[in-house]
Order: sequence, then structure tokens, then C-alpha cells
Amino acid sequence: MLTLQEISAAVEIGLIYGILAMGIYLTFRTINFPDLSCDGSFVTGAAISSVMIKSGCDPYLALLIAALGGGLAGIFTGILNVYMKIEDLLSGIIVAFALYSVNLRIMGTSPNLTLVDEITIFSGGNSLLIACAVTVVPVAFFTYLLNTDFGLGLRSIGQNRQLASASGVNVNAMLIFGLAVSNAMVGMCGATFTQYQGFCDVSQGIGSLVVGLTSVIIGEKLLNRFNVFVACVVGSIAYRIFIAFAINSDVLGLKTQDLNLITGLLIIFTMGRKKSC
Repeated sequence: MLTLQEISAAVEIGLIYGILAMGIYLTFRTINFPDLSCDGSFVTGAAISSVMIKSGCDPYLALLIAALGGGLAGIFTGILNVYMKIEDLLSGIIVAFALYSVNLRIMGTSPNLTLVDEITIFSGGNSLLIACAVTVVPVAFFTYLLNTDFGLGLRSIGQNRQLASASGVNVNAMLIFGLAVSNAMVGMCGATFTQYQGFCDVSQGIGSLVVGLTSVIIGEKLLNRFNVFVACVVGSIAYRIFIAFAINSDVLGLKTQDLNLITGLLIIFTMGRKKSC
């Protein structure tokens, strides 16, 4: 059985990764762009945040700059696709690949940084409340954005780019904007999670795309016809609780090293049920 502390930790991490899920939803569902650069931009946000905090900067300012850093990665992915005519999947792969070196540069060639003795947004406060507050901001932002005329134009390019262009929507600009905002949220998630766990590692972004997509799929299954961004957060929390239960269950006998296997099976089960319904 899960303890109250383990459930609380799962909810906190789920709230933080809900920001990642919202960013991935924006690219994969809203603008219909399979962006694979988020594994790199996640670490970019984490690296920027860690370096700024170790330099004595305000941790909330570090979150903002980290989001801007992730946004720049998204802009570069969009430029590769729109102006250099590189396929969407390959554009994201190239950016994620290049960001590994960029992130090492940001971190001063050190593969990891510790924030144990530094002041973060979680220092001296209730982690659950702080995680809720940080997550509410992008939920409100995305909900407002997609219900404006600009947001309708953004959604239109994911449905039919030719029709959107004929209706006067600047498809290229919208695509780059969508990728920038998405990766900004991913970078913000990386920065928040790094401050939460107290260290940054250059490889911690590996698998973030799969985790985000899993959260989106679970959220859509649990809260169909509800606010999609709230659904992303709920899906992320449900995913984390499920993982915590699976790993801490004596009956199943699973260990931490089985995390990827559990995630893969969960995706197969969720998507299989979705198609059969």
C-alpha cells in the first residue's frame, strides 16, 4: 500500500509534469506537429534554471528565463521545418540532438549540478501548494489563448493548413509560435522539476516525450469533453500515482528499473482501450 507521503509526492510530480503534458498537447494535438525536440528543451530549461540559481538569481526569475530558453529551441525547430523545408520529425530530432551539447555548455561542461544548498521556489514552503500554483498559471494561459481569435487561428492549422491559409491565417508564423510556446512550457517544466528534486542532470530529459504523451492520453480518457489542459494535468497525476503504486506494490514485485516497461504497457493498454471503445 502507498503511504500518504508517497501519494503526496506522486501528486506533486504529476502537477509539475502536467506543464510538460500541456506543452506536448499543444504540438501533437493542437497544431498537429510531432515535435521530438522536447527531450532537449526540457534539459535546457533545467540547465538555465540551475545555473541562474547557483549564481544567486531569484528562482522565479530563473523559471521565466528557462521558459524563454525552451521557447528559443522551439523557434529553431520551426525555422528548420518552415524555412529550410526539413521534415517535422527530423527537425525535432536535429534540435534535440544539438541541444545536448548546448545544455552541457550552459552547465559549464559538467553533466550534473546540485541545488541542495540553494534557495528554490520550494524552499521553506508547502511543495504541494507551490506545485499547484505553478501549474495553474499555464492552465489559465492556454485556456484563455485557445479561446481567442488568435487561438482559433492556431487551432485551424492543426485541422487543415490549406484551408487556414486560404482564410488568411499566416500558417508559418502560427506554426513557429506554437512550437515556441510548447517548448517554453517544456523548459519551464524542466526548470520546476529541477528545483523540486534539487539537482540537474544532462540526461534527465530522456523519455519526457513519452511521459508527456502518456499523460495526455490518460487525461483524454479520464476527462473527455472537459478542459483539455486540466485533463493533461489530471492525466499526469494519474500516471504518477499509477507508477508509484506499481513500483511500491509487493504483489507485482516491480522495481524502479521497470519504470519504462510499466510506462510502455500503460500506453498500450490505454490506447488499445481507446480504439476499441
